Amino acid sequence: MSRVILSAGLREDFDRIFDFLFEYVPDHAGLHIEAIIDALDVLASSPLIGRPVALGQRELIISHGASGYLALYRFDPAKDTVFVLAVRSQRERDYKRQS
Repeated sequence: MSRVILSAGLREDFDRIFDFLFEYVPDHAGLHIEAIIDALDVLASSPLIGRPVALGQRELIISHGASGYLALYRFDPAKDTVFVLAVRSQRERDYKRQS
């Protein structure tokens, strides 16, 4: 099992997603965040499951009802560690940060 490390900046992504959802579906905003976090668990057993993107990074597609999210991550096989770098809605144009 690979180790999964969430970057400190991920909190900004979760806050941004939560704030947007709270405006439209306040009763379910927290559930969306929980679903994203739960979906990241798959990276521990399948770190190469995401599609390859630029700079050796990968992108995990997280379906959630009619919407979905993308998690940008990097897998270091030498350390057997997955570093989750950013999360965004599939409807957002790009990641707000990638560190």
